[in-house]
Amino acid sequence: MKKINMYVASMVLFVLILACSSEKENMLADIKQTEDSLFADETKMIDRKLAGELVDKYVAYADAYPEDPQTPQILFKAGDLSMNMNMSRKAIQIFDRVMNNYPDYEKTPQCLFLKGYIYENDLKDLKTAKQIYEDFLDKYPDDEFADDAEISIKNLGKSPEELIREFEEKAKAEGAI
Repeated sequence: MKKINMYVASMVLFVLILACSSEKENMLADIKQTEDSLFADETKMIDRKLAGELVDKYVAYADAYPEDPQTPQILFKAGDLSMNMNMSRKAIQIFDRVMNNYPDYEKTPQCLFLKGYIYENDLKDLKTAKQIYEDFLDKYPDDEFADDAEISIKNLGKSPEELIREFEEKAKAEGAI
């Protein structure tokens, strides 16, 4: 009788593992299919509704499988897509999640930089943007985006006309114009 119970318990465990694996694979396949649909024709405008659905699928996957090695990348894609679809608050929330839950992920510094970018360019909250850029420089002074953060701080609040005028004045002073 003990052997039968062990056998049944083993089979139940096997079925549960298989079911979880299948669900994970199904979610990834659904994500892939949605990505393919969304980005199939590069000449067309992106379908905002489908983009929102894809973001939701990315987040659902991360909720279901937070320990999966793919999860930080999937969340980053969700944040990037949200940012590019002008879903600024959603993008910030997702980038915060990446930074808080996956501090060793290779794109964690980029999440912080992009958060500053969103505050600067989308939300027009220059004070918060400056603080985020400064935090970025403190934490990641050697990151590939460090120069961009410094330039962003220097140019916060300047109009395109002011930037052009400064560029022309600098070029004139250097004898380029």
